[in-house]
Amino acid sequence: MNKTGLARSDVPDAFDVGASAYDKLVGANPGYHSNLARSAHRMNLPGHGRGLRLLDAGCGTGASTAALLAAAPEAEIIAVDASRGMLDAAQAKSWPPSVRFVHARIEDLGEHGITGPFDGIFAAYLLRNLADSDRQLRAFRALLRPGGILAVHEYSVRDSRAATRIWHAVCWGIIIPTGWWRTRSTTLYRHLWRSVLTFDGAGRFARRMSDAGFGSVHSQTMPGWERDVVHTFIGKAPAGKVPQ
Repeated sequence: MNKTGLARSDVPDAFDVGASAYDKLVGANPGYHSNLARSAHRMNLPGHGRGLRLLDAGCGTGASTAALLAAAPEAEIIAVDASRGMLDAAQAKSWPPSVRFVHARIEDLGEHGITGPFDGIFAAYLLRNLADSDRQLRAFRALLRPGGILAVHEYSVRDSRAATRIWHAVCWGIIIPTGWWRTRSTTLYRHLWRSVLTFDGAGRFARRMSDAGFGSVHSQTMPGWERDVVHTFIGKAPAGKVPQ
């Protein structure tokens, strides 16, 4: 593990190890599920999602899928994750026929028959774990219909000293020791700590989205302890073709 966390190719295996305990760990965070739901609702998807096709990119154990389903209960949702263990945990839950799960790296969607256009893409805690987030942002833009929405739900603390201090305290006081107690491994949780510290500040990431061709880019943070720690970044795919 380096100062930015695990090598990005090793992240899915680390999530496999942590999959069995993941839901209990995140359930201990009182804002985890409600803030995912907040980000999904910030997409402002019309008509309860009727007739829409949505992608949950990096669905994990299905918490983000549930948030997207609540925001758009009548949409078709394709949920994708690279971790077999996390995806198995998601598929073990009860879902309507409109939700489909696919085991795939987000970079390899086309190889698994997943193509656009999508009306919306929800990416929760994903971009930080990819080797080339700029390339993936451009790929997301290409997958969206003109006017389609990308919502990125992500940790970002570099713009706030207070948020950075909170992140250190939460990781070393709660996340890492609890992860060890549940799984007898700290690999995934130390990766989480380090990768968040080295990820873009909110302003920089919003500029990355604009540079990738998204318009109307803006961000909002969360209430409670995740204020200035977790953010929703929203961008809209342009109506015209954007140069690659």
